[in-house]
Amino acid sequence: ATALTELAVGEALVSFLDEKGQPGIVERAFICPPRSQIGPIKPEQRQQLIQSSLVFGTYEKTIDRESAYERLKGAHTQASPPAPTTESAGGFFGNIFGRGRSTASTNTGPARGGRPPDSLAQAMAKSAARTIGSTVGREIIRGIMGSIFGGRRR
Repeated sequence: ATALTELAVGEALVSFLDEKGQPGIVERAFICPPRSQIGPIKPEQRQQLIQSSLVFGTYEKTIDRESAYERLKGAHTQASPPAPTTESAGGFFGNIFGRGRSTASTNTGPARGGRPPDSLAQAMAKSAARTIGSTVGREIIRGIMGSIFGGRRR
């Protein structure tokens, strides 16, 4: 317990795991200060650090392999060119209430089956209903739990 108060600058109490993964005895150790500089290094320094690295000679050769994702994406773009987008009439109110949608799909994500996206008014109504429902549900649960466990405020 006194070792914590006796630690000097650059010292720490450390413990390492043994072969079985069990922590060893805590010992006092010196911590090396970080070696760094503020700002970018010169190209000569960079080259010297690269050449003195343990992995020098391993990663210098650039290999551009085509991944499966790139192949599939390339096959997909060749098979179906993008459809032109045209806007239909509807104006501001048409866009709010779900009319006046674009004839081409503007969704760039994966294709999902199901219902079309909601209009702005429908989305606002859903959000309001969800908020009201969660608030009412939370208050009901608080009331029930308070009556069971004696919900006296302190």
